[in-house]
Amino acid sequence: MLNALSVRNIVLIDQLDLALDGGMTVLTGETGAGKSILLDALTLALGGRGDASLVRNGCESGQVVAVLQLAADHPARAALRDNAIPDDEDVILRRVQFADGRTRAFINDQPVSAALLQRVGGQVVEIHGQHDDRALVDVATHRAALDAFGELEARAGVVRDAWQQVSAAQEAVAAQKAMVAEALAQEEYARHTVEELSQLKVAVGEEDELAERRQHLQQVERSAVDVKETDDALNGPAAPAMTLSSLMRRLQRKIDGGATLFLPLVEALDASLLTLDRTSEALEDLKREMAYDPSELESVEERLFALRAVARKHQTSCDGLPEILARYSADLETLQSGESRLEALEATAAKALADYRKQAEALSAARAKAATALSKAVGAELPDLKLGAAKFIVDHQVDPSRIAAAGFDQIAFHVQTNPGTAAGPLLKVASGGELSRFLLALKVVLADRGSAPVLIFDEIDTGVGGAVADAIGRRLARLAGKVQVLAVTHAPQVAARAQRHLLIEKQAVNEGAFVRTHVKPLDHDARQEEVARMLAGASVTDEARAAASKLLSEVG
Repeated sequence: MLNALSVRNIVLIDQLDLALDGGMTVLTGETGAGKSILLDALTLALGGRGDASLVRNGCESGQVVAVLQLAADHPARAALRDNAIPDDEDVILRRVQFADGRTRAFINDQPVSAALLQRVGGQVVEIHGQHDDRALVDVATHRAALDAFGELEARAGVVRDAWQQVSAAQEAVAAQKAMVAEALAQEEYARHTVEELSQLKVAVGEEDELAERRQHLQQVERSAVDVKETDDALNGPAAPAMTLSSLMRRLQRKIDGGATLFLPLVEALDASLLTLDRTSEALEDLKREMAYDPSELESVEERLFALRAVARKHQTSCDGLPEILARYSADLETLQSGESRLEALEATAAKALADYRKQAEALSAARAKAATALSKAVGAELPDLKLGAAKFIVDHQVDPSRIAAAGFDQIAFHVQTNPGTAAGPLLKVASGGELSRFLLALKVVLADRGSAPVLIFDEIDTGVGGAVADAIGRRLARLAGKVQVLAVTHAPQVAARAQRHLLIEKQAVNEGAFVRTHVKPLDHDARQEEVARMLAGASVTDEARAAASKLLSEVG
């Protein structure tokens, strides 16, 4: 409920602290006393649009504070927790309006956006008037109101969950299709690459081995002439070994004949021949080592060039080619498995959609029953409100092709004000006075099913009197048994039904230096006098006082 309202420097209100209770409270006063100012101030505190003109003349800013007492499980408390706002016992909404047009919003002394203030305030307080474009006039609220009346919130939650499952499944299908499409677009290239690299059979480190072998073979090829020349010199017709061997034999014969002076020479020749033998052996070893097939160099070069060409094609190194092969092989496997997974995801999405349709159809059928019951319940309230010839219609449109969180249904509250006229939306068909009475009837029916805990009615009795005004008062009193009701009224029949009565009046301050709006709680006698004024007009007569006393006693 709304526990208190504090206003500072708003239009004609310089300072006002108002304590409020549950049940029904009426606010009365002469035209121009400031009733609309009080509602404008409350609207500002609830997140309504700010306006520099609201600031009292000569002041830099104005401020409105609304103190709310909410149940522990009220949705507004969840909104506070979601935004890291302290969830205290009382919820205090504060709005500061500056004379330059700026505003600041606070909840429990924490700065917040006007949007959050409006969200929290709108969950607690509804303001209804003849020209109101909020609350139940807004078609966007009608489906939720019907669900609350029919106690269908749980079913609607099941449909919403089923829709989320459909959405998630369809998103998964779309993502998988995109992946498969991308893989298909690359399939031909991937298959060619896998075939090419599989045939090439590249091994890590192979490039280095081939380059080293190629360098060796090229060196052998370049050294072949030098080896041949060396071989010719050592083993050809002019080879020194035969000459030296022949010379050594002649000298050896001379030594044998006693010419020992040749002994050192023979020994030197023998050593030379041994060295030549070792040189020849080394040459033979080199020739064996250098023996190669000329075609090997060609094949090595072809292999090396082929590896490097493919590496350049894929913009990697030769050692990176096995990784390229593995990646494209995986892509092909992904394509194969991806198509299978796509089929599985499509099956899941189809099942989710079938489940959704089943739940949405059941909800739609339940809404049809609730729509009939709501139309009948509201219709039963209309005769006493001088709307006996009117009809309240829940327009229920079902579109099975509409896949949405709320189901197949579009709900709109329509009215027919007179027989033979076309039915249409509340705001378009009903006049100001009719609209307020239709909304009152609707709120009476919905009071214990999803209503905001605080309902404010702004002069909904304008243009009616007598029995109709009494019917409005009785219905407001019925509402007050379930929610807190504040009613701004000019009808004594409505004022008499309230538990509390507040008088809004203008006061001259400092010998008329300025005028302010004042709100005064009325005791029994003062209340009787105010009801008498409402009955009689400007001049209150004894007859009016007697009528007021009778009216208060009858409804009390």
